[in-house]
Amino acid sequence: MHEKTYTSPLSERYPSAEMKYLFSPEMKFRTWRRLWIALAEAERELGLDISQEQIDELKSHADDINYDVARQREKEVRHDVMSHVYAYGIQCPNAGGIIHLGATSCYVGDNTDLIIMREGLKLLRVKLINTIGKLAAFAEKYKDLPMLAYTHYQPAQPTTLGKRATLWLNDLVTDLDDLDYVLGSLKLLGSKGTTGTQASFLELFDGDHAKCRKLDQFIAEKMGFNACYPVSGQTYSRKVDSRVLNVLAGIAQSAHKFSNDIRLLQHAKEVEEPFEKNQIGSSAMAYKRNPMRSERMASLANYVISDAMNPQITAATQWFERTLDDSANKRISVSEAFLATDSILELYINVSEGLVVYPKVIAAHLMAELPFMATENIMMDAVKAGGDRQALHERIRIHSMDAAKAVKEEGLPNDLICRIASDPLFGVTKEALQKVLKPENYVGRAPQQTQEFLDGVIKPILDSNADDLGIETEINI
Repeated sequence: MHEKTYTSPLSERYPSAEMKYLFSPEMKFRTWRRLWIALAEAERELGLDISQEQIDELKSHADDINYDVARQREKEVRHDVMSHVYAYGIQCPNAGGIIHLGATSCYVGDNTDLIIMREGLKLLRVKLINTIGKLAAFAEKYKDLPMLAYTHYQPAQPTTLGKRATLWLNDLVTDLDDLDYVLGSLKLLGSKGTTGTQASFLELFDGDHAKCRKLDQFIAEKMGFNACYPVSGQTYSRKVDSRVLNVLAGIAQSAHKFSNDIRLLQHAKEVEEPFEKNQIGSSAMAYKRNPMRSERMASLANYVISDAMNPQITAATQWFERTLDDSANKRISVSEAFLATDSILELYINVSEGLVVYPKVIAAHLMAELPFMATENIMMDAVKAGGDRQALHERIRIHSMDAAKAVKEEGLPNDLICRIASDPLFGVTKEALQKVLKPENYVGRAPQQTQEFLDGVIKPILDSNADDLGIETEINI
């Protein structure tokens, strides 16, 4: 029974149906058959005795895989590829003898892995673009809203909420650059043979080296790739897996940083992640609104970041032209990295499009700290009015320390402005000082930086990927 069998959360709870399909047995085995068809077509075009009728027969059964036959055969021969060659041959009796001609298991296994990773990167790219789009709209909306910034998690010179969002966005742009580079450089293995020398194909083509080179080219074109890797052992270099998962780990890092910030903002009651009408925040404390989606993002991100070490170790420890100690590991590590990253971006889109902002809370927290940050402006104005800079600096230091002490030790409101107004050395009224305390005067170029970034960096990305925008995401649990 289902309830008595382990199932992965990455197949049950988090990823999209599209990503789960990419790593399904059906996607794998259909791709195997597409590769066998491409090989047969290429071999026929290069002069081998393969008829169009045989190829047509293979095409007619490309998708109706006889899994029961393959499973039964695998029990007997203990080899998944040859079991599927056998099963395909049962359906295609005329073409059975030319299936997998000259190839080794890695022809279907490794090429399929590369095809699936490419499709997985394409799917993640669409979701990355949509995440950027959601955050860009948020940044635009709140580009002028002043709020406390933090260094060392201590209140620092104010920023705006939109400017803070550009920091999240900029990380995602970096991830998009990395993804596009790796996606653009991804190649097929092609058909290199048992140790990468194409010896079996050189035999098939009667020593014609040009035809061996063309074979890879033809297969790549038929499978929608620009090229095959120029050299390999039996397998493509496992550094490819490492490069791909490094991209995914980069997305995870960016998402984790975003989720951390949202969790801290939710603690401060300034910004909250979406919370549905009937959602339960805590089993014990009914009033709570826990940032569960952001926490899930962080949890999955931790997994992806650590998972990226698997292909690194695998690539580092391969022996000569091929060892099988990569297989079990990459079946798990690569697929789960994609599934988990897909889950992260689904959450990222959901959270970023539903963020709830509380401007009055943001303003209250800012005004509680702004008097400290305004002291330099107050001092400069007093100097302009004829005051002594050094004396004024000392008085501000004393007043600031006393005001901070009252806040921290006695729990009183920040009365720094009152202290300065009552000090005759400054010669200024409380009303005049209140005019200085305009938050927008202390955010520097944050609104302008935000708009410039959106116009100069984000808008070109969204414009050039307009067809990918507008996808719907659903949080399963």
